[in-house]
Amino acid sequence: MNEVIKLALGIFVLILGIPIGNVLARNTPEELKDGRKWFYLIILVCFVGAIVSLIIRNDALLFTFLFIAIVTSRSIKKDKKEVKRRRKSKK
Repeated sequence: MNEVIKLALGIFVLILGIPIGNVLARNTPEELKDGRKWFYLIILVCFVGAIVSLIIRNDALLFTFLFIAIVTSRSIKKDKKEVKRRRKSKK
């Protein structure tokens, strides 16, 4: 039962990463433009870290890496949508 609660709490925190990433993208657009390649590197490192933490069976590391990857990827995805919207409004 204890493991089920840990997993449920971890999944809940991962789901919270989606709106947090959206808020970060909305409030920091200039940082997202300048450091796009670094954000992709962060996402790659986090997914590799998540796979390694699955192998060594460390749930805390797994959820930490996945949370960072979700927040970062949502920030980049939200930024891309806003750039497309701005281009359409300029035309």
